[in-house]
Amino acid sequence: MPWLRRRPRTAGAQSIYQMSIHPGPEHASARQDETLLEAGLRAGLSLPYECRNGGCGVCMCTILNGRVDHGAYQPSTLTAEMRAEGKALMCCAVPLEDIEFEVPVDNLRSGAASTIKRYQGRVEQMERLSDTVMRVLVSLPGSQRITFVAGQYINILLDNGERRAFSFANPPHDNALIELHVRLIPGGRFTTHVFEQMKVGDSIDFEGPLGRFTLHAGTRPMLMVAGATGFAPIKSIVEDAFHRGVQRPMELYWGVSDVNDLYMLDLAESWAREHANFRIVPVLSNPADSDVWRGRTGLVHEAMLADHADLTGYEAYVCGSVKMVEAAVPDFLAHGLGKEACYSDAFNPAATSIPGNAPAAEEGPSA
Repeated sequence: MPWLRRRPRTAGAQSIYQMSIHPGPEHASARQDETLLEAGLRAGLSLPYECRNGGCGVCMCTILNGRVDHGAYQPSTLTAEMRAEGKALMCCAVPLEDIEFEVPVDNLRSGAASTIKRYQGRVEQMERLSDTVMRVLVSLPGSQRITFVAGQYINILLDNGERRAFSFANPPHDNALIELHVRLIPGGRFTTHVFEQMKVGDSIDFEGPLGRFTLHAGTRPMLMVAGATGFAPIKSIVEDAFHRGVQRPMELYWGVSDVNDLYMLDLAESWAREHANFRIVPVLSNPADSDVWRGRTGLVHEAMLADHADLTGYEAYVCGSVKMVEAAVPDFLAHGLGKEACYSDAFNPAATSIPGNAPAAEEGPSA
């Protein structure tokens, strides 16, 4: 499973390994249990990265010589075929010996590899959308606004250095406030704080924007699959598409456990009434009262395939849990969806953090 704790090295293992990094080459040393990314950043190199979680693929590199422990990552981000070609994720991979690898940038000293900015916002409004989802609106000082692309996310920075990823739920043209949908995760450090302690006026530190789960230009009809608060980035994408006059057919399959988890169904249904090119299909996997619910049931991606057995010529956007994304994407490809037309964003719930774990998202990127 992704994000499991990496096994500690055995006693007596060499604690420092030398790294030769192309282009350049540049040289750095990796301490015991330090990832390629951590060691490179500590050496002042401009390495590309975003999630630091093994989920986005931005930090992909090619191992030229030496061995690494690939660590914990999303299998859809680093496939077995990619590993066989020597690919590795710098944010997860730990050297097991002196290592040589290549990063797909022009200059490791340019300072332009990462454009992530840090902000301190203020909680302006909190609204409980359901028993387990809180809508949080965040402002920036003065008239400052953050520029982003629909579908991107931010990392909330915790006081212990960990990060929690949450997608923008608002569209880019409506950015006076940042809208986040926070789902309560049992044992989740940040989400529990939101539900039990956070109040209007609190400050919140974050970095962003991050992510590449964004609407791609084209004319193909769009099929969107959202699991739970995977609805947040889809909301941003859909509202942005409406604002820009996108006329492509858009169908959203929103999968949740029970009807109470469809926390903004009224909004999605209003989109369908107001826009002829939009359709919403809610799907419940475990309805509490099957006698009351008359809609679709089962796995959300299977509901979509029941309506669209041949995905040739479509474009798919999938956002939800790692389990959902890992089940949906291969199934979609097997039904004719082109790899170049499949975009996904998976999040992994983080409960109380385990010492030594890489930062994991309680929601997002996410969502």
